Order: sequence, then C-alpha cells, then structure tokens
Amino acid sequence: MSARLDSSVAPTRVVSLDQPLMWVTLVLLIWGLVMVYSASIAMPENPRFAKYTHTYFLTRHLLWLAMAMVAAVLAFQVPVTQWEKAAPWLFILSLVLLIAVLVPYVGKVVYGARRWISLGPVGFQPSELAKFAVLLYAADYMVRKMDVKEHFFRAVAPMGAAVAVVGMLLLAEPDMGAFMVIAVIAMGILFLGGVNARMFFLIAAVLLVAFGLMIAMSEWRRERIFAYLDPWSEKNALAKGYQLTHSLIAIGRGEIFGVGLGGSVEKLHWLPEAHTDFLLAVIGEEFGLVGVVCVIGLFLWLTRRMMHIGRQAVALDRVFAGLVAQGVGIWMGFQAFINMGVNLGALPTKGLTLPLMSYGGSAILVNLVAIAVVLRIDFENRLMMRGGQV
Repeated sequence: MSARLDSSVAPTRVVSLDQPLMWVTLVLLIWGLVMVYSASIAMPENPRFAKYTHTYFLTRHLLWLAMAMVAAVLAFQVPVTQWEKAAPWLFILSLVLLIAVLVPYVGKVVYGARRWISLGPVGFQPSELAKFAVLLYAADYMVRKMDVKEHFFRAVAPMGAAVAVVGMLLLAEPDMGAFMVIAVIAMGILFLGGVNARMFFLIAAVLLVAFGLMIAMSEWRRERIFAYLDPWSEKNALAKGYQLTHSLIAIGRGEIFGVGLGGSVEKLHWLPEAHTDFLLAVIGEEFGLVGVVCVIGLFLWLTRRMMHIGRQAVALDRVFAGLVAQGVGIWMGFQAFINMGVNLGALPTKGLTLPLMSYGGSAILVNLVAIAVVLRIDFENRLMMRGGQV
C-alpha cells in the first residue's frame, strides 16, 4: 500500500496521535525532573557549587524542557518527506558543529573534554545533534542504496566512511560514549535496511576490534576497565572506581522499596554527577528495586513501541520513515541500556546520560525532537490506513 505524500495536510487531530507513547514519554520527563531536583538540591553546599542556588539545576532543566517541548511541537508539523530531504544537510551541519567544538575559544572544556559550544547562558552539545543527524542520514542512505544493498563495499563502505569521520571528531573531544551510540544506530539501520547478514556481523566484529584497540592504546581507558573489574580494591575505590562503588552503595541502600523521595545520602556529595550520568543510582536509593524495575520497564515499552511503529511504516511501503522510527528506538534503548549497565556495575563507566531523565539540556531537546518525528511517522501511518493521504 502506498500513497502520495502531500505536505499540505496539518496534523491537528489529537485523537490520531499515539497517546500511550506520549504519556510514557511525559512520565519519564516528569519523573526525571523530580529526580534531577532531588539529586541536585544539596549541591550548593559543596564549595565547588557555592555560587548556585538550591533550585539552579531545576530551573535550568525546566527552561530546557520548555524549549524542547516547543521544538518537538514544531518538529511534529514537518512531514517525513521533508526530514528525508533535509537528512544530508543536517548531517553536514552536525559535522560543522563537531569541528567547531574543537576550536579553542569556541568549544568549552569541562572535566578535560571539549564537548560544548556556549550559546550565551546555555551550552549545546553537538554530539547529541550528531546522533539524530547520523540516524536520518543512514535511513536516507539505505533508501537510496536499495539496489546495491547486497554488495558490501558499494552499499556499506560510503556509510562506514561517514561514521568514521564522525567518530574521529568525537574521539578528538574525547567522547567515546557518543561514538558507540552513533555506531550502533548506523549498524542497526544498515541491518534493518537489508544489508547482507554475514557482512553485518563482519562490521560488528570490526567495530568490536576497533573499540578494543582504542581501550588498549589509551592508559586512562584501560584504568577504567580495571577499575570496573575490581572497583572495591584499595587502589580503585578512591580513584577510578569511586563513582561505581558509590553508585552500588546507593542502589544497595535502596533495597526493595527505597528510602523515600529526597532521602538519598549518596547524593550529598558522595556520588559525583548524581543528577546526570548516575541519576538511576539515586532513583535506586530513593525508590528501591521497584523504582529501578519501573524505569527499565518504561524504556523497554518505549523501545518496543517505536520498533512497532517502524515496522508498520515499512509495511506501508514507507521505508525511510520505518528506518527512522526503528533507529530512534535503537538509540533510546541502547543508550538507556548502557547508562543502566554503568549504574548497576554491569558495564564500565561511560559518560552517557539516561535519555529523557538525566540533567542535560541539549540531550533533552534532541531526544524530544526525535520522539516528535516518531509521533509524526505514526500519525501518517494512521492516516494512510484510514485511506487518507499524508
């Protein structure tokens, strides 16, 4: 089944939206807002943050949420065909920003990494836009290369080169975590787009070897791995394993039902980055195992729903839309999996936030724009199944 795409139709009927997807997203956003406030309320008592008020991070998070909501509403108005046309240009824009962030006095250095561009009172992280841009570009690329997808070098090599360029720029920041997410997004879209399965596993093996070499050749990355393997040793507990040990202490204190909202002890200057990378540890301490399982369940449902919307679009002969929706599902699911694995001590420490929940303005903004695009895809799917044109 196919239909001519007409961008003149405006999505005005709320009944046509995927309301469960909207509600789950809203629950994660509100819960994240509450937890960011809970995790950051005591930070001004630390001399490093003495100039901040107790509501500093809450206020900024609310500001970014407001901007993200506006951006999401605007993104929803854009037909999927327009996103397909814009994909190469967004990819080029992301490359320009990734280069700009490496320029002295343009990129802002925080904890030794140059990942932010200052935009007045706020900072923007180009790697977040790169995730979305690579996703759109990979989906558009697979649609254009449908006739050669069985030929490995003709189908995969150009996309591999594009991801490699993005990877080199990210590693220069350095931001290996974002590179891992982007590589998985691109690989997932290539696989879903129909690339030969044997070649897909070859790509996966090459990437694993590449990441292994990056770790082996970097002393501080090796130290992180050793700290992850034995975080409680005398050498690691107060050094590279410090965050992990205190994350595990926080989750252990929560037991089954938690110590109650606001009752976390680890957020009181023991657990670094409690409002960003280790927000799940605070959730585990304050809401216990029940809270952690609820967060995992919400992200599982979110990922599954996006994959379903993508399959539905492909069945309607809308391949680009389908790959985009499934790509967003891979993105949210994989990044949440990595963040949760780090907090629970199942994976080595990486600087990746929990999507939709952790403090981080540019991440929230891009995440909501991506979900708005998935909602638009679902809206157009429903319209087509009713016999209309989109």
